[in-house]
Amino acid sequence: MGEDRRLAAVVALAQGMAAAHGLQEAWRAAALGGCRALGGSFAALSVWERELGRLRVLVNVGERAEDEEEFPEDESYPVHQFAEITEFLHERWAGGGEPDAWVETAEGPAAGSPGYVHQRVAALRRRGRGCCVVAPIVLHGRAWGELYVARPVGVPVFERADADFATVLASVVAAGIAQTERLEEVRRLAYTDALTGLANRRAVDAHLDEAVERHRRDGVTVSLVVCDLNGLKRVNDTHGHATGDRLLERFGSVLSLCGAMLPGALAARLGGDEFCLLAVGPPADEVVAAAGELCRRAAVLELGDGVACGVASTGDPIGPVGSARRLFRLADAAQYRAKAERSGRPVVAGRAGPDDPVVRLADEPSREERDGERRRFRGRHAP
Repeated sequence: MGEDRRLAAVVALAQGMAAAHGLQEAWRAAALGGCRALGGSFAALSVWERELGRLRVLVNVGERAEDEEEFPEDESYPVHQFAEITEFLHERWAGGGEPDAWVETAEGPAAGSPGYVHQRVAALRRRGRGCCVVAPIVLHGRAWGELYVARPVGVPVFERADADFATVLASVVAAGIAQTERLEEVRRLAYTDALTGLANRRAVDAHLDEAVERHRRDGVTVSLVVCDLNGLKRVNDTHGHATGDRLLERFGSVLSLCGAMLPGALAARLGGDEFCLLAVGPPADEVVAAAGELCRRAAVLELGDGVACGVASTGDPIGPVGSARRLFRLADAAQYRAKAERSGRPVVAGRAGPDDPVVRLADEPSREERDGERRRFRGRHAP
């Protein structure tokens, strides 16, 4: 491959990773970019998990074998099966060597090889591949994992120049992973409540909009539990804000525990003493049961006065839910009624009959909204 084509391949790899949304997309872009740049038919990106003593495959792309999934849940290999991980990635590199790539063939070691690796050779033969190039990925000064690119039997075997180029590609992949991890951390902080570690209001708004769109498109059940932790002001005034913060943290743990009863539920702190659970998929009765468990556990929290809990679900007779805003108002109205009644159980919108007071309260426009409507009406009909 000429220098211009290699430069273009490096740029394409970097751009592909930069355009990725999230770590999985970045891993896939890295493997695809490396595969194309090296003229391979298959590529994989793997991470070295030191604490578990294994090499775990993150993504497989290209011509996959029957036992190779694109994003495998648990495809991993013990480190002791790959001597080069300790001998080459660690000992040679720590001793002053460079983390250079090398080539393996179905017949045995080739250019730049750190030694015969039986498992890799056996895997090549088993999957009908003729050769592979293995490029160590170094991140933050430590061996992070590897980029693996293979070619089928019957095509030219990778050469020393290919291994050298793979080393360059691995450094580009490392830079892309580092950038993606930084962005993921920024996103995590932007969507996480600093005190409790739960999701925050921004995360709820984003997930709720997506959930309601799924409900409108596919009919999936969307449920929202809104709760208000009672007695927080008294705890803050009597025992201090540090004690109040501990109460919020403890309730956050209880909310997370009850949310685990609902697969995929999002547990969040909306702000102050307000929390919520967003569940997409589980039936309304299961959500109400989880909310009931939340009320029971919150009632026995030390220092607190329980929780006022409201539930709104598209699985109940609440009328059409065309927006996230309406579902939120229904859950909030249910929570308001639970607080007014000092209820020790969740109040559920739509379950009090045809003229449910919660639904009526949620759907009545506030004074501010009525005034806003009047202003908009006058503006449209001004002379």
